[in-house]
Amino acid sequence: MKKFSFKNGFSQVRQIDAPVVRERIMKALGLNSRMSWWQRLNGIIEPRVTEAEAIESIFAEYGITDVWGEESHEPASKVN
Repeated sequence: MKKFSFKNGFSQVRQIDAPVVRERIMKALGLNSRMSWWQRLNGIIEPRVTEAEAIESIFAEYGITDVWGEESHEPASKVN
């Protein structure tokens, strides 16, 4: 289910930080394979409340608060 996906949050992570964020989330959720990561990232497996809190906490450390759902395709706001 897309509502349990955290692709939106992961798409906001800087590319240089992505491997560390992925590793931290995998460790927090007790994941051992890329398939498990993919299932969680895409919301196929619903996270427990404690897992959702851990995911949100990791993203918050990177200044990301809009975590859940598919990637946002809205254009970046213009800077005047």
